[in-house]
Amino acid sequence: MTRIPMDSSSIASVGYEPEKRLLEVEFVTGRLYEYAQVPEPIFRGLQEAESAGRFFSTHIRSAGFPYRKLA
Repeated sequence: MTRIPMDSSSIASVGYEPEKRLLEVEFVTGRLYEYAQVPEPIFRGLQEAESAGRFFSTHIRSAGFPYRKLA
């Protein structure tokens, strides 16, 4: 999956596969996670958020999307 760089102090890059509803989030620590069942508007919101880290915590991590650690 191709990821795009983010202007964030906590998230290095994000990628999304709309047909599978998979979101990849690479953190500045180097950790990489894949989140499943993420609607495209949530991905767009993450890209456009003033604070990507805050948006991620509120709308993705706290929402309970299934995830797995990739790296």
